[in-house]
Amino acid sequence: MTTTRTSGTTDLRVLRPDDWDQWYDSLIRAFGGMTESAEERELWKSLTEYDRSVGAWDGDTCVGSAGAFTFRLTVPGGASVPAAGVTMVGVAGTHRRRGVLTSMMRRQLDDVRSWGEPLAVLTASEPAIYGRFGYGCATHSLSVEIDTTRVQLSVPAGTDDVRLRYAVPAEAVDVCEAVYARRVPERPGMLARMPGWAPVFVLDPESERDGASPLQCVVAERGADVVGFVRFRVKPDWDVSGSNSAVVVQDMEALDAASHAALWRFLFGLDLTSKIVARGRPVDEPWHHMVSDIRRCGLRRRDALYVRLVDVGAALEARTYQAPVDVVLDVEDAFCPWNSGRWRLTGDAKGAECRRTEDAADLALSVRELGAAYLGGVSLAGLASAGRVREVRQGAVAEASVAFGAVAAPWLSHGF
Repeated sequence: MTTTRTSGTTDLRVLRPDDWDQWYDSLIRAFGGMTESAEERELWKSLTEYDRSVGAWDGDTCVGSAGAFTFRLTVPGGASVPAAGVTMVGVAGTHRRRGVLTSMMRRQLDDVRSWGEPLAVLTASEPAIYGRFGYGCATHSLSVEIDTTRVQLSVPAGTDDVRLRYAVPAEAVDVCEAVYARRVPERPGMLARMPGWAPVFVLDPESERDGASPLQCVVAERGADVVGFVRFRVKPDWDVSGSNSAVVVQDMEALDAASHAALWRFLFGLDLTSKIVARGRPVDEPWHHMVSDIRRCGLRRRDALYVRLVDVGAALEARTYQAPVDVVLDVEDAFCPWNSGRWRLTGDAKGAECRRTEDAADLALSVRELGAAYLGGVSLAGLASAGRVREVRQGAVAEASVAFGAVAAPWLSHGF
């Protein structure tokens, strides 16, 4: 099936290459109509997966868009699980409240199921939208603004053994990607880098700098090995007292405590700067334990990755569990009714099995709450305390909460 009637005169169909420009223009308009550089536009065009994208058309006019990147997502236990990265979703202002978005979400989840992918994930421009389609917020991130004139950094032994050097961002892509690849299995929520994605992270249009410098890169080395990197800009700010410039961190990865500390120490010590601004960082990043005054680090937490279990059984079997678990989940899923019903989940740190059952339920919850808890960053006990999970068997919430946890806080390493 390639074309579906939504309502009235609006049809859904798989995106054709010849329609991409109008489809993308419709998306840009839905997000405010800001122009992009030609380089940025061409990069997103090259990454678009046409057979995994749909458009809503009213006659010859595109009035809605939705796509799905082919991703692999790290889950607790380190497995890399196929996941549809829902993206480029927009509806024209002229066609709101006509069921266009619901039709695209319906079509998309049916497609994801047919592709055999147990998960769909997205970042929400408006968090209120996607809960009704079964997406739960599974990861959070931190934005920080560190006053480096008043906060000191205490680094661990071995930091002085790490050598730092400047590198041209585009020329250092391969070594940075190698570090990133080693980090991916270590933290739930991280996305394995798919072919064609590396240029996204060194794309440096002036329109995206907000007055800051061109992108800079520093690589951390120990001997002949690259053990970390940071990509950043410096945003100048001068007044009568001198420079109050900011270091704006784009992304950073490090393989061990010393290399992590060396990169942060470098950022703290940059001349003519008085603060570090970083967004979208892990909530449990090690530098939190190295600073002298966490109150002057301007921490702000926000939602990040939303997870939707498309196949409950396959998704719950794909991850491992911190403690032995044997629990019957009564799952409600009105939007994907094939998931509704009772599932017995048994598992531990070595693996898991999840099968349909007629046994009495231990916990009752919607697929949205199951998605929120899936990566181990949102507690089932916390959801239960808010009335979002119902305990049927006494003690089941505590048992399942421990099992569903993760050693490292889940983190979405890049947007899409």
